[in-house]
Amino acid sequence: MTETAKKTVSLEQIRSPIGRENSQRATLIGLNLNKLGRTSSLEDTPSVRGMIAKVAHLVRVVTGK
Repeated sequence: MTETAKKTVSLEQIRSPIGRENSQRATLIGLNLNKLGRTSSLEDTPSVRGMIAKVAHLVRVVTGK
């Protein structure tokens, strides 16, 4: 039996959450990002994609395997 490889998406925070809504700050924390230049690699799921869409102006997708 073979295991299915899980797709991941890597993010980098490129803007500060200062002056943003609290929900956007919480979304960044949920994505394991809280400082400029930090990167995070997460499983590519619809919920993660929704979180990325909510803070798309604050993050950059680095890779999408």
